Amino acid sequence: MFKKRENVADIEEGNLLSPRFDNNGLIPVTTTDHQTKEVLMQGYMNYEALKKTIETKEAHYWSRSRKEVWHKGKTSGFIQKVIEIRIDDDQDSIWMNVDIGDGSSCHVGYKSCFYRSIPLGKIKDTKKIEMNFKDKKKRFDPKIVYKGKPNPTKI
Repeated sequence: MFKKRENVADIEEGNLLSPRFDNNGLIPVTTTDHQTKEVLMQGYMNYEALKKTIETKEAHYWSRSRKEVWHKGKTSGFIQKVIEIRIDDDQDSIWMNVDIGDGSSCHVGYKSCFYRSIPLGKIKDTKKIEMNFKDKKKRFDPKIVYKGKPNPTKI
């Protein structure tokens, strides 16, 4: 286990890692491309995923839909090589800077999971808000790469 959380001063100003996992044993992780600074994805880690990520220098996450740790890019080949991991002031959120080369971080095939933009302004009908695609080109075809594996998106 990581250092036990004992007092605010140690958590906020100390130099020992003492992450705060939520009631489900998870901590949110925002992942960015180290070269472009683009947000690639937002995921979660449990204790095991964080430990594996630190030890291997490759991103591991907790899949909430599959209920298992997954090595990001193991299937697609687009491994996230960790450049730096930062933790916020109260140690309950992680920011990870990674190298994906010319690869992708999105299971839909785009470089980033944040490939659509929501328009701002007056809303006429909340059921008809049209998003704009910012990333128009997929980096891979998910049907070929994942060959029938279940889609992680829950409806």
